[in-house]
Amino acid sequence: MKIVLTKDVKGVGKKHDIKTVADGFALNSLIPHGMAEVATTQVLGRVEKMRKQEEVDKKVREDLLGKNIKSLHDVVVEVALPANEKGHLFAGIHTAEIAPLVREQTRIDVLPEFIKLDKPIKEVGEHKIDVSIHGKSATFILNIKAK
Repeated sequence: MKIVLTKDVKGVGKKHDIKTVADGFALNSLIPHGMAEVATTQVLGRVEKMRKQEEVDKKVREDLLGKNIKSLHDVVVEVALPANEKGHLFAGIHTAEIAPLVREQTRIDVLPEFIKLDKPIKEVGEHKIDVSIHGKSATFILNIKAK
């Protein structure tokens, strides 16, 4: 059965992807849980419009970040997370969790793919985080406190 994914589905594809999957999988799992729709011409047209709009929105956010990246330099973003007595976080913090924190505390919309991390952060303390886009870069400080 040909479907259009409405959400990212691990092992299947990303949002707005058009996939062919087994009928049973689509009818019993994906469609009832709101993860997919049957790929009709009407749905395909709507998805194509959504995909184009998301590309335009992403381009606008990239341009805006490129202009505002200097204001992000040396900003301190704070967060309190559960940690043990040695200062190790129970769960590592990834770029997908850092981006909303930056947006919330600085009003600068940073996409997770522009945040450079070698590996997830798993320690309490101050961490320098690099952000780069279109050849411009800035560094801000992520201050993680134990909850």
